[in-house]
Amino acid sequence: MTRVNVVLLLAVIASALYLVQVQYQSRRLISELERARAEGARLQTKQEQLQVERRAQATPQRVEGLARQQLAMRHASPAVTQYVAAPAGGMQ
Repeated sequence: MTRVNVVLLLAVIASALYLVQVQYQSRRLISELERARAEGARLQTKQEQLQVERRAQATPQRVEGLARQQLAMRHASPAVTQYVAAPAGGMQ
């Protein structure tokens, strides 16, 4: 009977240690999951903020202002338009 009791005691101890290990892993994974969810929410907020900034940067007035200032561009008018005549034989 004593051998059976020792074997059962060892089985109970082994299962208790395994249970502790599984609980530890479970808590660690839950913690990682919460961190990942928080990072996902932070990235989602950052993406929305960047999209708002992109829309603000792409307004026609801003693009036109940058074209005038940085590229010295202006609207085409007949006074500044140069026409190139096609060759006499047409396009080849």
